[in-house]
Amino acid sequence: MRDLVSHLTALDPGAAATVQVIAYFDRLVEGRAGLEPIVRGAAVLSGCPARLSDQERHVRVRVQPDGRVVPATQPPEPDWPSVPVRADGPPALWLERPGPAGPVDAMVLERASAAARGVLERTRGRAGDPASVEVVLDASAEERTRLLAGRRLGLGPAARAVATDGARPLVVAPDWTPPEHTRAGLGPAVAVADLPSSWAKARIAYRFTAGDDDPGPPVVDYADLGGLAVLAGAIGPDTTPVADVDAIENARTTAPWVLPTLAAVASAPSLRAAATALVLHHSTLQERLGHAEHLLGWPVRDPAGKLRLQLALALWRLHRTASLVPDG
Repeated sequence: MRDLVSHLTALDPGAAATVQVIAYFDRLVEGRAGLEPIVRGAAVLSGCPARLSDQERHVRVRVQPDGRVVPATQPPEPDWPSVPVRADGPPALWLERPGPAGPVDAMVLERASAAARGVLERTRGRAGDPASVEVVLDASAEERTRLLAGRRLGLGPAARAVATDGARPLVVAPDWTPPEHTRAGLGPAVAVADLPSSWAKARIAYRFTAGDDDPGPPVVDYADLGGLAVLAGAIGPDTTPVADVDAIENARTTAPWVLPTLAAVASAPSLRAAATALVLHHSTLQERLGHAEHLLGWPVRDPAGKLRLQLALALWRLHRTASLVPDG
């Protein structure tokens, strides 16, 4: 995509900007973004305030081009570029500047409205179905609407959000235990009104979980991440991997035992504990580590090297889940 944009910029800057708009909203849709990030994208890409209003859901979102969410103190002006969000509905998404919309603004409105329509359609439904879960996790919905959804779900005074592999989000009791073979990121237990923040943190935790061909942890609790959670905000779809991440990936492809060995050493309290976890003799692990260290380019058997390995593995997983950047 970056090569295409660069090529188009040289030929037609307007076409390049349009492609960037399409790619931006496609990423939001892929990551199942809520309404606030969608409106923020419209504001940032158009360079002017954007607002969305849905009377049925009592949702009103207004975002400045610097990304700040601000209240709307005046009704929309009739000459602002706008589009409906629901089919055959009234204008519901506006760019706050006099029209008519240029080609880029028109594409921003088209893609943002389609993304917002998808959110509204998947969060509309009968009491008790998964739509209520999405409502209670949506920071852009009014608090009373989220509390009503929480009552429909029968939630207690506290709950936690859970991000799972390719499935709808979950809202569970604070003491919920993931079933065996589940890949999940656990948000903190919070009051029902604060579940959107738990959901954002559950998605961060999910990004540190181990997926296919990764022997790392399948379940990660946000509360256990500590300062590592800060790393998630630094790794997005367009972030270039640092050299240590490339070293992990290159080492992983050389032999099937390399990544399990590195993951065990990174997580075990000692080399003997790592050998036990791998069902290896201690001398065999030492031999493998020598080869692995040669592939990586740094030692992993001293405290500094082990910390470097732990950080490299965390960054490697974040790059593998870069399309799941949390909303907001």
